[in-house]
Amino acid sequence: MSKHEEIIKYILSLDIGTKISVRGISSKLGVSEGTAYRAIKECESIGIVNTIPRVGTVRVEKLEKKNIDKISFKEIVNMVDGTLIGGKAGENNFLERFIIGAMEVETMKRYINPGSLLIVGNREEAQRLALENQCAVLITGGFQCSDEIKILADKTNLPVISCTYDTFTVASMINKAIYENNVKKEIVLVEDVMDKNPEYLNVWDKIKTLKELSEKTRHERFPVLDEESRVIGLVSITQINNHDDNETINSIMTKNPIVLNPTSTVAYAAHIMAWDGIQICPVVYKRKLVGIISRGDVIKALQIVTRQPHVGHTMDDLILKNFEFESSKNSMHFWGEIVPEMLDSIGTASWNALNMLLSTMGTMVLRQNGITNVAIDSFTSYFTKPVQMGRIMDVYSEVIDRGRYYSKVEVTMYNQNKEIMAKAMLSAKILKNN
Repeated sequence: MSKHEEIIKYILSLDIGTKISVRGISSKLGVSEGTAYRAIKECESIGIVNTIPRVGTVRVEKLEKKNIDKISFKEIVNMVDGTLIGGKAGENNFLERFIIGAMEVETMKRYINPGSLLIVGNREEAQRLALENQCAVLITGGFQCSDEIKILADKTNLPVISCTYDTFTVASMINKAIYENNVKKEIVLVEDVMDKNPEYLNVWDKIKTLKELSEKTRHERFPVLDEESRVIGLVSITQINNHDDNETINSIMTKNPIVLNPTSTVAYAAHIMAWDGIQICPVVYKRKLVGIISRGDVIKALQIVTRQPHVGHTMDDLILKNFEFESSKNSMHFWGEIVPEMLDSIGTASWNALNMLLSTMGTMVLRQNGITNVAIDSFTSYFTKPVQMGRIMDVYSEVIDRGRYYSKVEVTMYNQNKEIMAKAMLSAKILKNN
């Protein structure tokens, strides 16, 4: 076991909340401060330590990736500052939908479904009806419930929650949380799309083995591992040239390849793979190979995200929904109103919002010609005058140079008097699936 792995193993053995320091690790395990620092930073990246301002670096419990499509009843208790007064065994179950109990009990029967949450006041009959139909209960206004309801909740493993907020406030809080989780659905990680059972070669394998594996799998590129299963290179069938079949992979492989972490975003992977012309990228955890991601995987993931149903609106969506457009072969014309979401503290459109607007409109003119996957290389903008709320803006986006891998776009914004308000130049790299 290397010193690096020994430090990580030691940190894993510490109790949650234990403070960690470079000097302390160095002294305890007899390693250099540089080695201790690198190991602590890796522990931070994998989520087992965290640096807290004015406290220091502490051992924390690693948070597993959550089901972000749904909210658990336990999270709702924390969200509404509530108290779980019954049905504790079901607190980790997920909420399917919520119902506001502002109707007669007989009418309520039609809306109560298993897995739902009934938001209601001190109406015991409605509470009993919900629990009998596999529906949890949230009691608003700070009211409690009878012992009968608590017993029924424990028997059915359905949470009964009490909070001091009114029904409208509680419903708004839960709706906001669901909305924010839907926005997060667009964030796709490398671990979501990578091949978790990748083919690979060992450093002592011969070129003959590479040919056989390529013919078997129909793949052209493979990661190369050393004796400790660490990724040390990449090899492609195109690197063989005139080399003898009995030569080892080590003689032709590309050494020290770029690797990704499972928790890296697909957007970051796209950036890395586009800029460096990478076709496949090994995914490593604790320096060991855990998967592989190809450019095709990245493009497929990005395309799925753009077609994802039932996601919340991001700030981009809220701003762009107020603009209409028309297009021609190499240009697009946008027109729309500056909305309150775009304003800064002094009441004019913030340069952050305007930059977002201009850069998005710049990439849209490239996508209209079938180029669906682009990554911005550089973006330069100039503003001549402040932009007021409620003003109608005209934005013209035009491709001024189109290449095989790079394209350049000019974006100009005018006010209603045809005065130039802003101008931007954008350079983007086209991400190809080959």
